[in-house]
Amino acid sequence: MLTDLIIKNFAIIENLHVTFRSGFNVLTGETGAGKSIIIDAVNLLLGGRARGEIIRTGENEASVEAVFELSEKSLFGQKLIAAGLDDDGALLVRRIVARSGKNRIFVNGSPVPLTQLRELISGLVNIYGQHEHQNLQRPETHLELLDCFAGLQEPLAGYRSSFAAYQRLQKELNNLDLAERERQQRQDMLGFQQQEILNAHLKTGEAEDLERERSILQHAEKLTAATVGGYESLYAGQQAACEKISIVAAQLEALQQIDPHLGSLAKSLQTNLYSLEDIASELRDYSENLDFEPQRQQQVEDRLALLVGLKRKYAPTIADLLEYLEQITAELNDLSDVEGRREQLRQQLQIQNGLLFESGKHLSHQREKAAVELANIVKRELADLAMAKADFAIRLIPLPEPSVDGLESGEFYLSANPGEEAQPLAKIASGGELSRIMLALKRSVPEGDGIRTLIFDEVDAGIGGEAATAVGEKISRLGKDLQVLCVTHLPQVAAFSDHHYRVVKEENNGRTTTQLNLLDTEARIVEMARMLGGSQVGRQTLEHARELIANSRELVAK
Repeated sequence: MLTDLIIKNFAIIENLHVTFRSGFNVLTGETGAGKSIIIDAVNLLLGGRARGEIIRTGENEASVEAVFELSEKSLFGQKLIAAGLDDDGALLVRRIVARSGKNRIFVNGSPVPLTQLRELISGLVNIYGQHEHQNLQRPETHLELLDCFAGLQEPLAGYRSSFAAYQRLQKELNNLDLAERERQQRQDMLGFQQQEILNAHLKTGEAEDLERERSILQHAEKLTAATVGGYESLYAGQQAACEKISIVAAQLEALQQIDPHLGSLAKSLQTNLYSLEDIASELRDYSENLDFEPQRQQQVEDRLALLVGLKRKYAPTIADLLEYLEQITAELNDLSDVEGRREQLRQQLQIQNGLLFESGKHLSHQREKAAVELANIVKRELADLAMAKADFAIRLIPLPEPSVDGLESGEFYLSANPGEEAQPLAKIASGGELSRIMLALKRSVPEGDGIRTLIFDEVDAGIGGEAATAVGEKISRLGKDLQVLCVTHLPQVAAFSDHHYRVVKEENNGRTTTQLNLLDTEARIVEMARMLGGSQVGRQTLEHARELIANSRELVAK
């Protein structure tokens, strides 16, 4: 609900702050007082075009600010949070237009672009009249209104679920067909990679083993010299270490009868001698196993080069290479089975298509019935709004392909005068006709588009008498569920309001300003009398005004 509107330096408005109430709020005033300027200011908050000429003469910028009260369970709060904006139960929108061209928009204190403003605010307010913010002129909203009137949210949700499943299958099938060339290229590439890795006959840990073997081959001479020389020095050569140790051990052993301690030393030497003999034996075996063949060294180098190339191409280690081989083998199996998958998708798509059309036809049947019913209700409402000869219809047009909204599009058609062919509403209806049609629709489908604040600008254009009374009554009843602001020149409409505001144009110090004042009971009667009798407000017109208000209350109370 719109609670506060603050306008500064906008056209002839210098500084205006007005608080609106729930229910039916009416705005009246003499021609040229500035009623349309207030509507223009609100329209600016709805994303309307910002023009430098709206800035008050002598000022550098104009601003319009509005506060909206949000219900506790409002989905709009979730919308704010999703947009990264604060939600404290209210919405503060401010738009500044500067002569420099640096226009700014703020929502709850955070700067936002114009597109985001339009997206957010479109769910809160609608203006019906001569302004561009007209949901009724967007045919895509017509089917939504019809569905809301008929209570088709649940069957529509079921249809959309089927449509989403159909789209997923269709997309997957299209991807298979459209990517056939890419699939073949991918298959060829993976096949080459698979064969290249398989031909290598990889073994885990092989690279480490080869690195060690290469190092040994590269240093074969040093290793041979060291091992053969060691064997000779320890065991096989003249005066080898083992032979000398053996002699010393024997001498000490012979002297143990003199000193037993020497016997223990002899045993230690003998033990170490056995260890040295084992080492000498290992050195001999090592030297005999050394491979001096240059051919083997080249084989090792070639094998390591192959492994380095594979790791550079596909994975950093042999273990990763083997894992990658498993992956591409699995993908090749999937790519090879594409025809089987395509046939499977075709069968699934055929089944889902049947389910989609079954759900869509059920929805279409309910829409057809509801379209006739809603059209008749709207025509009865229009008859009370000085459009008794108008013909209103909702045409459902089959689509060549199912859409997310069903098997058909829906659009409102209007023939305002007898003998004229009905035309799309968005193309031919005037602002006044649009306002009355929306009023009729709102009376028929109060929750139609979920918008809680409606602004009617000159909804009563071209009507009077009983039709004006009917318009006032209908807006008043609409105000029981929604917040309504209505600019009117007709006392018959104003008489039904819950809150009456008067737009006044004043001149101070050579400058013109506009104010908007909430009228109390007596001031309201005077304003109604002015609307009835013009500048000549006498006792009779005052009494007529009181009577008109009283009769309006009685009519609404019935």
